[in-house]
Amino acid sequence: MQNHKPRVLLAEDDLSLGYVVKDNLEESGYEVVLCPDGETAWQQFLQREFDICLLDVMMPNKDGFAVAKKVRQKSDVIPILFITAKSLEEDKLKGFKSGADDYLTKPFSMKELLMRMEVFLRRTKKLQSDQMVEYRIGKLRFLFNDLKIFNNNEVSNLTQKEADLLKFLCEHPNRILRREEVLLNVWGKDDYFLGRSMDVFITKLRKHFKADPEVILETIHGVGFRFNTPG
Repeated sequence: MQNHKPRVLLAEDDLSLGYVVKDNLEESGYEVVLCPDGETAWQQFLQREFDICLLDVMMPNKDGFAVAKKVRQKSDVIPILFITAKSLEEDKLKGFKSGADDYLTKPFSMKELLMRMEVFLRRTKKLQSDQMVEYRIGKLRFLFNDLKIFNNNEVSNLTQKEADLLKFLCEHPNRILRREEVLLNVWGKDDYFLGRSMDVFITKLRKHFKADPEVILETIHGVGFRFNTPG
């Protein structure tokens, strides 16, 4: 991020709540663009650079899921937090699948929202300032900053969350990692719904390792994972 106030895309059709959140964020040093519906939010995203997105789920002219999917097509890095009146499991899982990093259920405290935002913005800033990080995984090369896995001349692209998870696994090879340890280090908290999301990412990562049978991402039921790598 550049040396500017972090810019927030806030999409909330309940404008009374939207203005309360906007005022509080601006008092805390953020620049906020408030949009009353999903389509307006998407158009604003196309016109400006944002550091973080706060999206209400239920909105006219495009719900939060649809906006998140479009944002993810443009950027794997920008944090997306959903704000919703619902706490249904299927909505949370749908949210993570559409690209969300976290979820806040109404009513929420501004202190909690600010804390969650700061965690993600610190992580994004660190990613952008990191030196080039490369790992050898058997026959594969993993370039963390480029979000790529190389198998000779074949290249596979990763999302930012896949790369974050793989980097943590690469830093702790051939040892048992407890589920809560992975969640806390990669997602920032241990949460049932994030755990379900993590299982989806684990399955995606395994597909990349098919090129080298000696690389095994093992699930240890009831405990966690072990990333078995040769060498």
